[in-house]
Amino acid sequence: MAFLGISGMQYSGEMFAGARIIVAEDSNVFTSMISKRLKELFDIDVEICRSFEDLQVSYDKSSDPITLAISNINLPGAENGEALEYLVDLSIPTIVFTGTFHENMRDKLMAKDIVDYILKDNIFAVDLLAESICRFLTNHRHHVLIVDDSATARALLSSRLKRYNFRVSVAESGGKALEILKANRDIGLVITDYNMPDIDGFELTRRIRASIGSHELRIIGVSSSSNRLLSARFLKAGGNDFMLRPFIDEEFYCRVNQNLDTLLQIQSMRKERAVA
Repeated sequence: MAFLGISGMQYSGEMFAGARIIVAEDSNVFTSMISKRLKELFDIDVEICRSFEDLQVSYDKSSDPITLAISNINLPGAENGEALEYLVDLSIPTIVFTGTFHENMRDKLMAKDIVDYILKDNIFAVDLLAESICRFLTNHRHHVLIVDDSATARALLSSRLKRYNFRVSVAESGGKALEILKANRDIGLVITDYNMPDIDGFELTRRIRASIGSHELRIIGVSSSSNRLLSARFLKAGGNDFMLRPFIDEEFYCRVNQNLDTLLQIQSMRKERAVA
């Protein structure tokens, strides 16, 4: 596997020529850079839309579904964010690529359930965008199990992960989680709550680790408790990471990515050693 991007994610070299990607951006510089980078990395020929009208025409002209859109917030003919609203209303997965950013804008963007946002404020912007695109196009290879006795919490985490294109299973108890893991050996990440009525998160982690090692499965513990010792207990029980609720989307996605990246790196090294 070859490394791609700044975060250290691994990319297998798979091409995505079948993916239909729209780039709604009026800057000649950025459209040229994005087009060139995605072609050389993934063999993707993107569709460039330099105005809101171009975007509408591009959507209407073909019945082929749009896999992913990369959109500036403001386009000619849509100076108040209408292009992004248009894409969201059509339920098209969208990464926002923008040079205008502040906290209030961030809150509005995340409320729209976008996939990600990338800022144009550094020399690595296009590489970061390419990495975000690659993650979205490859996240389906990862199967994630959410374990929580709260239906609301399960739904929230599930919607977040599905927004990023992960395959997701859910369990309302530790016992159910063990059943799902036994039937789905492709699960690579478990996100489990601590406080559950049958088997708490610590005991669930111990039982998982009795048969599945960190080289096969990563475990992230979560809790709404203010007890800072919980993180230490989760890690001692065999967990790989821990997060206190409430957490923001960016942190959650980053932690998920880091754990799955580590899993792939470990598995890659084990394969190389087995061949050697």
